[in-house]
Amino acid sequence: MSNLHQPTLLIKIQEYLTKLLVAIIKLSPDNLLETIYLCLNRICPEYEGLELGIGETILIKAIGEATGRSAKSIKSDMEKQGDLGNVAQSSKSNQKTLFKPKPLTISTVFKGLKEIAMFTGNQSQTRKINKIKGLLIACNGNEPKYLIRSLEGKLRIGLAEQTVLMSIGQAIVLSENMDKRRSKEKLESEITKAIETIKSVYSELPSYDIIIPALLKNGIDNLNNICKLTPGIPLKPMLAHPTKSISEVLNRFENLTFTCEYKYDGERAQIHKLENGECKIYSRNMENLSLKYPDIVERIPKIAKSDVTSFVLDCEAVAWDKINNCILPFQVLSTRKRKNVEAEDISVQVCVFAFDCLYLNGQSLIKKTFKERREALHNNFIPIEGEFTFAKSIVASTDEEIQTFLEASVNDSCEGLMIKTLEVDSSYEPSKRSRNWLKVKKDYISGGIGDSLDLVVIGAYTGRGKRTGSYGGYLLACYDNENEEYQSICKIGTGFSDEQLEKHTEFFKQHIISKPKPYYRTGDSKPDIWFDAVQVWEVKCADLSISPVHQAAVGLVDPVKGISLRFPRFLRIRDDKTPEMATTAEQVAGMYNQQVVISKNNTGQSGGVDDDFEF
Repeated sequence: MSNLHQPTLLIKIQEYLTKLLVAIIKLSPDNLLETIYLCLNRICPEYEGLELGIGETILIKAIGEATGRSAKSIKSDMEKQGDLGNVAQSSKSNQKTLFKPKPLTISTVFKGLKEIAMFTGNQSQTRKINKIKGLLIACNGNEPKYLIRSLEGKLRIGLAEQTVLMSIGQAIVLSENMDKRRSKEKLESEITKAIETIKSVYSELPSYDIIIPALLKNGIDNLNNICKLTPGIPLKPMLAHPTKSISEVLNRFENLTFTCEYKYDGERAQIHKLENGECKIYSRNMENLSLKYPDIVERIPKIAKSDVTSFVLDCEAVAWDKINNCILPFQVLSTRKRKNVEAEDISVQVCVFAFDCLYLNGQSLIKKTFKERREALHNNFIPIEGEFTFAKSIVASTDEEIQTFLEASVNDSCEGLMIKTLEVDSSYEPSKRSRNWLKVKKDYISGGIGDSLDLVVIGAYTGRGKRTGSYGGYLLACYDNENEEYQSICKIGTGFSDEQLEKHTEFFKQHIISKPKPYYRTGDSKPDIWFDAVQVWEVKCADLSISPVHQAAVGLVDPVKGISLRFPRFLRIRDDKTPEMATTAEQVAGMYNQQVVISKNNTGQSGGVDDDFEF
């Protein structure tokens, strides 16, 4: 792992991992699944919800007990170094032992991490500390650093999931061809095909628990036929590409048949019914929402016709006013409890708007056209007023039709429109932000950049004047998934009510850190208080500009300068997104390049940077 953390190009990282996986496949294939999970800093499929993220207090205590140091001295070192993993390594290297412990193995570490994550109950903290201490005592070399980072859930060795998938594809082909003579062109062709297969299979069935054993047993060639979309295992949803204008939609879909749907302002809900009758609901990041929406779970059997035995639907759960039969704002939906909701205690009712059918009666439909999938939806499911219905839609061909329908969606309390091809290039693409789905949000009508951004809060500024006693403004960042770092993009101080300011202050006081994390790239942006990256905010702005201060997308548009938001405004908290799911640096660069003002004047000077206001 220490090799992987060197500042190398992505291709070099992939090369290291591929060599490791080839060795595992040839010498110890039973360890392949555990190796992949360790590289991804996971212990199970994402949808199972079992995570590490062990608290700092427990880790400091475990390091102290394993190395004989006091918690006070460990905390002092951490303030200086800013990385508990480095502190653990230096503490261990200075420790003298009489007996050399038995070396750690892949299985020992993986099983230990999983055991730690599963400890619950009154003695769980003590049991976690003892288990971590045992692993630390057995560590050698750089192992303490990476063990602690893994336990924190912040391994950061430059391994994005796409890199891991590519390395699996390469490794399986190379391991099968080690004793065969293949031309370079033939081998490269097989590797390309294998990578495409692995990515396709994982997007449809995101479970290494199923894919890796199938891969080792049957090889790559038949994997697509063995591992398919399965009810009970969520897939990451297809996402739409933002647009700034209706003319952009017409240009993109010229000579194609497309449909316009209402874009509902709620929570993405993937509804599954299994062959055994069990029903489940998942969020856009594959979190199980069944306990949050027991009312939806209860109505699932009623929405399908009698001959429907299993299905997966893509939907939006929206707050609903049953008295007036109308949509309520997202803010109302966000007041619902997230877990252990009792049906009799529900105060916010929801209506489910279904817009896609991904699986029906034992068959995956994601390769079918959207026209066919939508026909399957409408022909096999039954609308129930105020509980379940289909997304409102039209087939349009002119800008007048789209404009009229957009205005109607806004009047019906929606965010805008989703515009999708019906036949050509209309398969469902899990986890992709596709240009075959476009979104036109209501903000387009009043100008702006056409879409909001989802940004991570990493710092705050002390309030002044009427904001004295609370945080007056915040430092936000986008996420660069290639470099695994948060890059500052703006200060924000508008869009908050007094009540929101108070709640934000109360929440973030629990997440203060003494110095920025090593993976915060902020340049000259220095807030008064730093925070751990724990919350995502949806933010709107007037436009984007090249910034000498902020670091967002640095090198993607300008070689040395980043991009910042002008006149950012807080919209809402995105509880459905983790910090790593925030708007990426690449997306920020794309939004900047799309601006009309840039196409007219490609100088990067689209007005003054809104960085120097007071809160």
